Amino acid sequence: MDNSICQVYEDEIQSLEEEIKLLAEKYEDSQQESTFFSDELLMSTKSFQREFQGGSKGHESPSDLKAQLENLETDLSFLMKFTGIQFTSHSKKTVEQTRNRTVRKHRLSGNCHSLSFQLEFQLLEMQKKENVSAVITDLSIIMESGEDSDVSKFVSSTEEHRNLLTFFRSLSSYAEWYEHRRCTFLHFK
Repeated sequence: MDNSICQVYEDEIQSLEEEIKLLAEKYEDSQQESTFFSDELLMSTKSFQREFQGGSKGHESPSDLKAQLENLETDLSFLMKFTGIQFTSHSKKTVEQTRNRTVRKHRLSGNCHSLSFQLEFQLLEMQKKENVSAVITDLSIIMESGEDSDVSKFVSSTEEHRNLLTFFRSLSSYAEWYEHRRCTFLHFK
């Protein structure tokens, strides 16, 4: 190879290394923002639950309900843009119901950036006095992971521990970096 071709490749490598460094910094910033927004969402959720449990029961007008629905749709849209996760379908079926215990089977499908996923889980809801607790009793995840064994291990571990929050957080990060890698490899083709 002559020196001009080598120099072109070295310049391209240096450019890609700088781009990777910038993306890594951007990722760190987004992780910090994510933590901030997660805390805010948690506080908002708790506030909403307190308001819902202690608020009026059946005294709201249709216009109030419509305004609440619009606010929830806005929040959902924000979350989908922020996390990259979009749900395409959801179904729920009651499997068992007693006075203070309900088991429901949920099916979710969607995508996160360019990765699609399907979840199936059973949710056991138990009511004790005025508190309701919910526990995931069975979880099955189907993902198009291709040949990536790390994703398969992660999915197996998540199914074993039945932790949906960890799954969605990790899926969001993985899918974002998966897109960056895909674009980088397309750059070389």
